[in-house]
Amino acid sequence: MTGDGDVKTQDKPQEFEVLNANIAKIEALSQRLITALAQKKPVPQSLQGPNQELFMKAAAAYMAEMMNNPARVIEHQVGHWGKTLKHFVDAQHRLAKGDMSPPPDETPQDRRFANPVWDNNPYFNFIKQQYKMNAEAIETAVSDLEVMEDRERRRVDYFTRQIIDMMSPTNFLATNPDALQQAIDTNGESLVRGLENLVRDLEEHQGEAIVNLADKAAFKVGKNIGTSKGEVVFRNRMFELIQYAPLTNEVHKTPLLIFPPWINKFYILDLREQNSLIKWVVEQGYTVFVVSWVNPDESYADVGMDTYVEEGFLTAIAQVKEITKEAKINVIGYCIAGTTLAITLGLMKQRGDKSIKSATFFTTLTDFADQGEVGVFLDDDFVDGIEAEAERTGLMKSLYMNRTFSYLRANDLIYQPAIRSYMMGEAPPAFDLLYWNGDATNLPGRMAVEYLRGLCQRDELSTTGFPIAGTKVHLSDVDVPLCAIGCETDHIAAWTSSYNGVRQMGSKNKTFILSESGHIAGIVNPPSKKKYGHYTNSDLTLSPQEWKAGADFHQGSWWPRWENWLSSKAGKMVPARHPGDSGRATLGPAPGDYVASQATP
Repeated sequence: MTGDGDVKTQDKPQEFEVLNANIAKIEALSQRLITALAQKKPVPQSLQGPNQELFMKAAAAYMAEMMNNPARVIEHQVGHWGKTLKHFVDAQHRLAKGDMSPPPDETPQDRRFANPVWDNNPYFNFIKQQYKMNAEAIETAVSDLEVMEDRERRRVDYFTRQIIDMMSPTNFLATNPDALQQAIDTNGESLVRGLENLVRDLEEHQGEAIVNLADKAAFKVGKNIGTSKGEVVFRNRMFELIQYAPLTNEVHKTPLLIFPPWINKFYILDLREQNSLIKWVVEQGYTVFVVSWVNPDESYADVGMDTYVEEGFLTAIAQVKEITKEAKINVIGYCIAGTTLAITLGLMKQRGDKSIKSATFFTTLTDFADQGEVGVFLDDDFVDGIEAEAERTGLMKSLYMNRTFSYLRANDLIYQPAIRSYMMGEAPPAFDLLYWNGDATNLPGRMAVEYLRGLCQRDELSTTGFPIAGTKVHLSDVDVPLCAIGCETDHIAAWTSSYNGVRQMGSKNKTFILSESGHIAGIVNPPSKKKYGHYTNSDLTLSPQEWKAGADFHQGSWWPRWENWLSSKAGKMVPARHPGDSGRATLGPAPGDYVASQATP
């Protein structure tokens, strides 16, 4: 035998030793796995999926379709059976002849099946084609349920796609060629690392199967993310107010106050210097204040929308005015904070408070007539469950919100990360955006129910008026000059709904900008990246579809266009303001203390 052969022969016992050692590790990890799973707290059935009544309606609708139009149902079934059977027979004939090439593959491209093995290997190609054919048959059957109401059919379609995605062969070790090859190449080490990752995630989340999307050890807020210089200049039980240090010798006279959503933490607007909206705005010559919301615990059970308005928005506005000695300020509201800003502006209008010179809304829903993709979670079966849980615990816990938003992009935020972590044994990436996404927050129970019932379900802000602080406010009460930014592929706040809300606001000075990309990337879109463009159209009398059809497209970020709009409402240039120079004592450096608090498990 050659020298090379001798080496390979000697390596075999070593490989078996490694394999046996990995098997022993798996046995030890399995015990930890059992212990971790035992920590799992019971989750109400109403928060784990839609009411079974929805599927009963779907089954009844399918039976009705079968009775009313049997020819079409039979045609679909025969077509599906014929296609799958022909594929099976074709594959068998090729194997019988010793032909290892797979049958012709006309299934659509899918990045889950990017490995060439799915196309070239007869076993994996057979699995892929059968899965795609079955998925197509199920989707067609659901789309043909004409006797169902549109809303219910959309829900059935959504949850059916969730089941189809969950059953993808890529999600199972025995039918994932990447994971199998990785296990062979590492003598099982990848499976050990994967099990370690799974056990770690289960232990960290008290038995809940929540995959960590990012390496949590790679980031620390205030150290390598959220690093813009500033000081906390006010604190109450609802928020810390951060004033950022100037980066120019002069600033616009009118300060700018940013209200981020309290569903996540504010530093999405200050991840890194290269993509920090906060830093960029400061560089343009503005005195910038940002609200950092508290991460509520059970003691905040009775905090409602009125508390966020009175102790949050109105208090922050008053503090900025007092610190800067200015009678008027400009404000920004992002997502749910934009919705609440609209409510606040309506209340201020009724009270005769003219503190706001202009308002900007980022991806904000104020008209909930069309709830978009997230609407599948806004029927009573889910909201009743959330209300019951809020009454029991005082909170809408971050687990339920994260799970909801993740399932809107399940392949990207659940299945693919789980495959990489648990099957491939890879460490989570050091990705700042995903780290922020996993830095969860709770919602006060009362506030969450008021938002879901009054705004999402009853659409009161754009119809009968939303009750707040002893009165009712309507979109028509929002009469300050405003600019709204929607995002083209936003799966949380559909741009068409955002646009329709702006159209109903009472302001005579309205601007709408549509950014490419989604809820986060469309907003955090610095000019230096030259990545996503934007659309503009001054005619807001048009329907959303007509508006976009007639809009002008512009390359690059919307930030400079918006800043040009803002500068016209920000006054003359004055000497730069520094935190503390007003005589107000500072309470500590940015990003403050509230941002570090963790959600209640």
